[in-house]
Amino acid sequence: MEAVISRKRAAIIGSGSIGIDLMYKAMRSPHLDLKMVVGRSQASEGLSRARDLGIATSAEGIDFLAHHASGIDIVFDATSAQSHRINDQFFRKANLMAIDMTPAKIGAICVPSINLDSIVAERNVNLVTCGGQASIPLAYAIAQAFDTLEYIEVASTIASDSAGMATRENINQYILTTEQALRQFSGTGKSKAVLNINPAKPGINMQTTVFAKGRYHSLEKVKASVREMVVRVQRYVPGYEVVLEPVESKGYLTVSVTVRGSGDYLPAYAGNLDIINCAAIAVAEFNAVSWERTAA
Repeated sequence: MEAVISRKRAAIIGSGSIGIDLMYKAMRSPHLDLKMVVGRSQASEGLSRARDLGIATSAEGIDFLAHHASGIDIVFDATSAQSHRINDQFFRKANLMAIDMTPAKIGAICVPSINLDSIVAERNVNLVTCGGQASIPLAYAIAQAFDTLEYIEVASTIASDSAGMATRENINQYILTTEQALRQFSGTGKSKAVLNINPAKPGINMQTTVFAKGRYHSLEKVKASVREMVVRVQRYVPGYEVVLEPVESKGYLTVSVTVRGSGDYLPAYAGNLDIINCAAIAVAEFNAVSWERTAA
């Protein structure tokens, strides 16, 4: 007799490109039951696609969720940092788990390859930024192999077409959030984050480079730590690949990865959007599986 999987009921707020791609990923998950997609425009492509798939939709945003909170367990918030701070007041009252796709910094910070186990009981989970999801695993792996880590710098380059209005409006918050999370996960006292938006046509794949300064005894140990971490990230982000293994130059260790998306809706070069969506699904599925085990 096959075991029955009790799926968590999910909703997405935000019907832009990220929300559309997230919708397809959530629908494919055996642990999630996507109940509704809400936005601000009835004519948006996201709501149109959701309606065609038989998913409940609304252009009333958080007001619609407020009237249907009893029918959902998890909310993916793909709006903006400012909107999430407002939305979370309702999520808290309704006791809904919120997976924050914005750099709002009000929830427990999660990078699935590092601390997924520790956030299972959290009500609000923050996914840092796309650059953070790409770079923090590397920074953490480097820190594990270093004796002391003095400084971490991260430079992410993304295609202009994959940087929507929310990304552009949130750049300052993006930098602050990424830098804070880098310090938290690597233990360094100093960090810097840079975001480059490249207008090249066709769009380029996301690329993230980490520069680290500190003391270590074995470059091979650093390389092994990075390789192990890359495998862990690839379990939920298949397009995450090293393009430059750790090398030392002028006192800095450098490592670089590229992120290619799965193409569920977004173009494959939009790895910056894909990686944060993949992280969101990983968090939601872990929560659902943990809930199933507890219920059993």
